[in-house]
Formats: sequence, C-alpha cells, structure tokens
Amino acid sequence: MNEPLFESTSPEEPAASDLTYFALAQTAAKSAGQAEAQKAEVTLADLPEVLSGRYKIERLLGVGGMGAVYRARDLLREQFGDPEPYVALKTLNDDFAEYPDANALLYSEYALTARLRHPNVVRLFGFDVDINSQRAYLTLELLKGLTLDQLLSTNPDGIAWSDAQEIACALLDALNYSHSLGVLHGDIKPSNAILADDGLRLFDYGLGQPLEGILPGLPRLCRKRFSAWTPRYAALELLEGAPISPSTDVYAIACVIYELTSGKHPFRRLSAKQAKITELDQRLHCPQHLPSHCWPALRTALAFEEAQRTITCAELLQAFRQPAPTRWERWFGRR
Repeated sequence: MNEPLFESTSPEEPAASDLTYFALAQTAAKSAGQAEAQKAEVTLADLPEVLSGRYKIERLLGVGGMGAVYRARDLLREQFGDPEPYVALKTLNDDFAEYPDANALLYSEYALTARLRHPNVVRLFGFDVDINSQRAYLTLELLKGLTLDQLLSTNPDGIAWSDAQEIACALLDALNYSHSLGVLHGDIKPSNAILADDGLRLFDYGLGQPLEGILPGLPRLCRKRFSAWTPRYAALELLEGAPISPSTDVYAIACVIYELTSGKHPFRRLSAKQAKITELDQRLHCPQHLPSHCWPALRTALAFEEAQRTITCAELLQAFRQPAPTRWERWFGRR
C-alpha cells in the first residue's frame, strides 16, 4: 500500500506544489522497492497515550473509513486552569497511515476546514505530527449530541417539518458558505452532521477539495487509487470517476434532507448507479413531512444526471426558507 494518495501533474514526477512537505514529494515517483525502503525509515509506532507531550488520549469516540476520533485532554490548558480542557483528536487508521504521503491527507482536511468560520461548521484548533510515533493528527472542538443518523434511527418515519426545516437550513447554510469560499465537502451524509448543544455542526471534510484556483498548493486526492465516499450518497458522476463538485455535494445533501422528512433514503439505500438501472427515480414522491412547495427544488437536487441537477445550495436554501403559499396565493396561482 505505497502508491500515493494524491494526483501528480506529470507522469514522471509530481510537482512540489501538489504535495505538502509531509508528502515526501520524491516518494510518489519512486519504485515500489524504494518506497518500501523509505516507509521503513519512518515506520509508524502505535498511537501513544500522550501526543506531542500535550494531548492525553482518554477514549475512542468513533471510527470511520479512514480514521478514528478520540476524546483527549489538553494538558497545557489543564495546567493553566481551564475547567474544560477537552478536545476531539482525529488521526488516520493504520491502513491509511501506511501510505507514504498519508499525513498530507489530514493536512488537506485541516487546510480546508480551518478557513471556514461558520456557526454550523466544526471548529478546528490545529494540525500537528507527534515526532516519536510519526502520527499526524487534528485537534478540534469536542461536540456532544446526536448525529443525524442517530436521530433517524429513533425516528423511522422522519421528523416534523418544524424540526426538519431548522436542520436542513442549517446544513444548507453551512454547505453554501463552504462553497462560497471554494471548499467542497465531498462526503455529506447523516453521520457527518451532529446536533450539538449550541446548534448543528457539519464536520469531516476529509474527502473535500478546493475549487479550481483556491489553495493551489494543496494536495488533491488521486481518485484512481482512492475512493472512500459512501456510495448511497455519492452522485452518479462521482461513481463514474468524475471529480467532486458543488453539484455532487447538492445531490448528497438532498438525499439527507429526503431522509429527514421521510425516514427513508430516496433510493432504498442503493447507489445512484444501481437506482438508475432500476429506475427508482421514476417512483419518487414528496416525503410526508416536506411541504409540497419545497418538493420541486428537492426533486431537482436528486436528479441522477448532473445536467438535470440544475440547482445550487443557495437556491435549495431559499426554497426551504420560503413559507408555504397562503390559500389566496394558491388560488390566484391557478388562475
């Protein structure tokens, strides 16, 4: 597992601008034998109890496809009397950590998320590498609450529009803000949003990418060697090898909103490719908790073909914030 995770700009050697210094630019162009030798020089140790002499791991909070998140105690903040010295600490799992440029994966997430300042986006504190173990890690705010997948598991018929609207608009506002700064999320799904004490947070930009021209020196994931998104929330073009885009984020968030208002995935938890073959899009109907005036916008966002998904996060947000038409407005609209 020594192929690089990131795209190179030439077949011979990756440009330095495509890699961080953690990515070991020359490694990506070396033979398998050379890469193995270099990997041996920086062999990872087990995750230590204390990272960088500062963050004491207390317990595991969750494990994903690429990494794990722990509750940790910031010993420096504790030393200065902070009554809440706790942070969340994210590191890659062993499989991903074996790639020669794996640390750049976490740095990319940090670089993307750290530029975002929004009440519904998780707040990152820092990126570092523990010298002794060679483990890269992120520190971020420790959030307590239900993730949306946990909320859905206790509400199999979906949730009332008064609650769903608040959640959907917070999600869309966060994503629209991210897009406005040129940041794509790449992995919108219920488990990547949490209802914290002070509001919803969108988190885990680990598969995110900047739009063209934004953060040009940031490494870009090599999709030919790496695909960790969740298939049932991935747009059709993404499954067929296209790069992530604002439109792929729109498809994913539309699937989440459909679930919130119906309790069910719009395509029976199948991927867009499988659902298209079985023509499940022809059987879609307005979810029971979604106001009918919001359905046209959501239906457009759920289109399989990118050319038919002609709606942005901002337009979805506008549609969901709009109050239902009055009886008189509906009557005059029919005239």
